Amino acid sequence: MTTEEKIRQLREELNHHNYLYYVLDKPEISDYDFDMKLKELQELEEQYPEYEDPNSPTRRVGGAVTKSFETVVHQYRMYSLSNSYSQEELEDWEKRVKKLVDGKLQYVCELKYDGASISLTYENGKLKRAVTRGDGFQGDDVTNNIKTIRSIPLKLKGDYPEKFDIRGEIILPYEGFAKMNAERVEAGEEPYANPRNTASGSLKLQDSAEVARRPLDCLLYSIVTEKIPAKTHFETLEKARSWGFKVPAEAELKDNIGEVLDYINYWDIHRHDLPYETDGVVVKVNDLHQQDELGYTAKSPRWAIAYKFKAEQEATKLKKITYQVGRTGAITPVANLEPVQLAGTIVKRASLHNADQIAKLDIREGDTVFVEKGGEIIPKIVGVDFTKRDPDTPETKYAENCPECGTELIRKEGEAQHYCPNYNGCPPQIIGRIQHYISRKAMDIEGLGGETVALLVNANLIENYADLYTLKKEDILPLERMAEKSAENLINGIEKSKEIPFERTLFALGIRYVGETVAKKLAKHYKSIDALMAASEEDLLAIDEIGESIARSVREFFSSEENREIIRRLKDYGVQLEIDAELLANHTDKLAGNTFVISGVFEKVSRNELKKMIEENGGKVSGSISGKTDYLVAGENMGPSKLAKAEKLGTNIISEDEFLKMLS
Repeated sequence: MTTEEKIRQLREELNHHNYLYYVLDKPEISDYDFDMKLKELQELEEQYPEYEDPNSPTRRVGGAVTKSFETVVHQYRMYSLSNSYSQEELEDWEKRVKKLVDGKLQYVCELKYDGASISLTYENGKLKRAVTRGDGFQGDDVTNNIKTIRSIPLKLKGDYPEKFDIRGEIILPYEGFAKMNAERVEAGEEPYANPRNTASGSLKLQDSAEVARRPLDCLLYSIVTEKIPAKTHFETLEKARSWGFKVPAEAELKDNIGEVLDYINYWDIHRHDLPYETDGVVVKVNDLHQQDELGYTAKSPRWAIAYKFKAEQEATKLKKITYQVGRTGAITPVANLEPVQLAGTIVKRASLHNADQIAKLDIREGDTVFVEKGGEIIPKIVGVDFTKRDPDTPETKYAENCPECGTELIRKEGEAQHYCPNYNGCPPQIIGRIQHYISRKAMDIEGLGGETVALLVNANLIENYADLYTLKKEDILPLERMAEKSAENLINGIEKSKEIPFERTLFALGIRYVGETVAKKLAKHYKSIDALMAASEEDLLAIDEIGESIARSVREFFSSEENREIIRRLKDYGVQLEIDAELLANHTDKLAGNTFVISGVFEKVSRNELKKMIEENGGKVSGSISGKTDYLVAGENMGPSKLAKAEKLGTNIISEDEFLKMLS
């Protein structure tokens, strides 16, 4: 088998297994086997760039950076739908339809997915372009980001048209949304508001690798082309499914409005069993010839209408407002409610967000409040029934002191939340920071969980994460549910954490706004905790993608003498607070400030070695050529499009030998 045949075979296998896993939910191989095949393909593609394919399965991991999104005019306009909210409005719509067309009517009912609308263009069975809805006439080209969504086929199968558009919705399932928010809270960042806005915002992220990390999905529902290979809309859904698209199985064919209403009533109740948001049902005339006859108004098709569900809302009594303290000291007011059934669950608590929200809604203890669970995972209070308020009910006075340690709260200019400034003396902050320090993505201390951390703090055995390294087996054996073996595992896990590299240790420190990505960037730039501690706010701001909030937060963290003392202790205990000395020996700033693109096959060093050399010498590696590219390192058999673009932009094109001379 030739190399080209091997690459083609791997691509076909990966596309097939991708379809089985993400579209049919029927995997045939393990995640490990899939990853090994993907890794093999990546290595072959790097070694043989002459077989480049823009729709290779390897593009799903992202890497392309888009600084500005090109505006693209839709070949076929993306109309909006007329809305209805009652049986009467649906029946009126049917009457209008019957006046305009002859013959028997059938309807297709589909769930209305609450996400970000997208139009995908396919040519010769391959994804050519993905464009957001925009204003319906034109949208933004987000192709690089869309390619990372694994349920979207990059290559089709079957009897697809030569060229067509297919419309659908980019969604973020509840489970993935909850996981993303848990990670943001753990990193000391504000959680996202709801899945819909998060999905929409994801499409405009500049780094497609970041999009690839988000568990986005795509549900397709409409084929648009000059000659549709079917006579009915329902047939087009089945066709699209056979070509490899994820078309929801909930779509059903109905013979009259009575059956349509049965479908609506069923899903109004059972929509909460779905893994993603729906806010209604779309009803479409099934016959495509009848659709053509009905045509469009200035804004929407006459052959389709949306029935919108009412948001889940119930009235209940607000018993008490309490306040929670997060690991960063952020205070979150919580409404403690009379238990109420809402969206299939019993709700007892709802977030009140901040002091401004309480003042805006004029919420008071004892009020009857309206609680809603629409797109959000966490219930929210959307209003007050003022007719039921006791006129003597006092206004809510926001907490002035921390509910845990009594310290006076502060609120910085421009921030919505109040904070407890007692960083090193407030128990929930102490416990939360240590729980973050030991977490899997940070120091990953085996044998030590969140509950054990709370036990250790409450037993006065530790006050900060540096104290972990002073623990002895005999200290922890008296703790509840702590056996000999458990104690040994805990001590061994703490000792092993000293091997965790600097970038993860930096993330583990729990500096506000310093998540995994920022920690990696800072570690790579400063190479040691000492250099980072000495950096001014201006120095930090000069680093690519480090903004004012991050810079200010880093400076505040290291300006605390207590934090500096903890860092000194961590050093003494042998925790990794600088990049490994052997790695540092090869680092220079010779290429600082320069961005490189690598293309082609090289003789003296591999592509991966080239990337490593650039980064170790202060340069930046990019996957695509833009106006910010300083050098294109050109090897044999490089892609002609990259060469042409580099020449057009006036990018410096250098050979492998010329690059190596830059480092000598």
